[in-house]
Amino acid sequence: MTTKRILIIDDEKNLCTVIGASLEKIGRWQVLTASSGIDGLKKAETEQPDAILLDVMMPDIDGLALLEKLQSHVVTKKIPVILLTAKVQKVDLERFTKLGVAGVIAKPFDPLTLSYLIANILKWS
Repeated sequence: MTTKRILIIDDEKNLCTVIGASLEKIGRWQVLTASSGIDGLKKAETEQPDAILLDVMMPDIDGLALLEKLQSHVVTKKIPVILLTAKVQKVDLERFTKLGVAGVIAKPFDPLTLSYLIANILKWS
């Protein structure tokens, strides 16, 4: 089985570091990071990751607007996207589900179980 590649798109540099270390050490996946929505879109197009972890609230382009761009681009539309968000009210979760995301992971999360959550959402064994 080939190593999975995950793109993290989040403007919080420290959080990207924690997520990246967790996914590399525990999940044994290759991690790519982008600190802005614009950079994330470019990396998704050129790197073709197996999945994207996308922060909902970012300054340049918010995660939901970026999700729409990813879903409308022929090269990135089939890449599963998991949202990272502190917005986990029932109404928010229903809205996210209707947008066609693979899943939602609530912030804060446990870095020790993050790769398990992602593998479970994406049905990676």
